[in-house]
Amino acid sequence: MIASNSRPPWLERPTVAGRALKLAVLAVVTLAVVYPFATVVATSLASDQDVLDSGGLVLIPRHPNLAAYSTILQGGVITHAVLVSVGVTLVGTLLSLATTVAMAYGLSRRGVVGSRPILLIALFTLMFTPGIIPNYLLVKQLGLLNNYASLILPVLLNAFNLVVLRGFFQGIPQDLIDSARMDGAGDVRILTTIVLPLSKAVLAVIALFYAVSYWNAFFNALLYLNDSGKWPLQLVLRLYVLQGAPLPGTVALSPDMAPPPTQSVQMAVVVIALVPILLVYPFLQRYFTRGVLTGAIKG
Repeated sequence: MIASNSRPPWLERPTVAGRALKLAVLAVVTLAVVYPFATVVATSLASDQDVLDSGGLVLIPRHPNLAAYSTILQGGVITHAVLVSVGVTLVGTLLSLATTVAMAYGLSRRGVVGSRPILLIALFTLMFTPGIIPNYLLVKQLGLLNNYASLILPVLLNAFNLVVLRGFFQGIPQDLIDSARMDGAGDVRILTTIVLPLSKAVLAVIALFYAVSYWNAFFNALLYLNDSGKWPLQLVLRLYVLQGAPLPGTVALSPDMAPPPTQSVQMAVVVIALVPILLVYPFLQRYFTRGVLTGAIKG
């Protein structure tokens, strides 16, 4: 029988064996995460001889060089694809965030006419997603085929992000908003001067969700963009790395030098696709847990 003044088991100080087990599990998980990424980076820097000696993927290149990066960047295809992905991600994230904020704020306020049916429609799209053919026919009827807008407008609003942001807005004290109304503030001023400054954490999380979604998306581009010159980086990555198709525009550094190995060029494309998210994520990581929890807990 446990005494009434004893602490729960999860609050007890772990034993030496328990700490050693946690450390071992953490080391295994860290190795499982770091090893593939280190292999990709190392292979992108490897020479032809390093790839031949290792049989494909290199862990420690003996003759590291940047020939693979120079080759794909000189061709222009990857550079253009990166610019397309960055543009779609930035524009799409800003538009999606603005749409989600406006809709979530309207649905979180009391007395808004039609708020419940609109919320139910949004939740319906979360549970029942349309198929490929209806989406394609809709985009075609709107005249968005082979247009960058087809990568943004069909996925402009995410119902999950809407529910999270609406829950956070509902948790803001009503007295604070009522006081602002008594001072003559309208909805736009309340949203911009009171609600948004209090929502930095959850807004950072929602922006990260949208940015990662836009950056990693390739299927919409595969469906709606017929011109390969408009393809984003992820579609080029899929075509070249997964399907093994030749990457147009890649040239050797000089006529006297052999082109870098195919594996190095493929891994270099993967690294270029990973770097932007890896650079952005650390700045938003501290908001991640706090933003999700505060958006899900009310009261």
